Amino acid sequence: MLRRTAVAILVSSLSVFAYADDPQTPTTLKGGKVISVDEAASISKAKSAVFVDTRSPLNFGKGHIPAAVSAVYKEKSDKVENFKASDDSFDFAKIPADKAAAVVFYSDGPTGWKSYKAAVLAIKEGYKNVSYFRGGYSEWSGKNLPSER
Repeated sequence: MLRRTAVAILVSSLSVFAYADDPQTPTTLKGGKVISVDEAASISKAKSAVFVDTRSPLNFGKGHIPAAVSAVYKEKSDKVENFKASDDSFDFAKIPADKAAAVVFYSDGPTGWKSYKAAVLAIKEGYKNVSYFRGGYSEWSGKNLPSER
């Protein structure tokens, strides 16, 4: 029993270190805006933008920002600012067709590259009002803001 507990602690510790080593996303978004949790909460309350959750359906189901749409970003490219977008896939049918619509992309938090990459691709596709909520759902839920399941 003691050995099993020690192994569980070791595995848990390693996963924490792996997460800590994940590169953080950029703090700027060329052609868009990086928003804080307070700005995201204000936008959500006013219902003035579509929130796009780029996490897996499993994580979306565990909790998401109210009225957010699930649009999974399938990531194969490196976690770098100048990623190779052709390695990835994102279904733009899940977000508004109106390229002037306000759209806020988010995922897990500062190491959540899926939302950053989706925001970059949306800007490249001609979307004019793109925001990236860098703090993501981890910061949102950490502030005990309203969530849906």
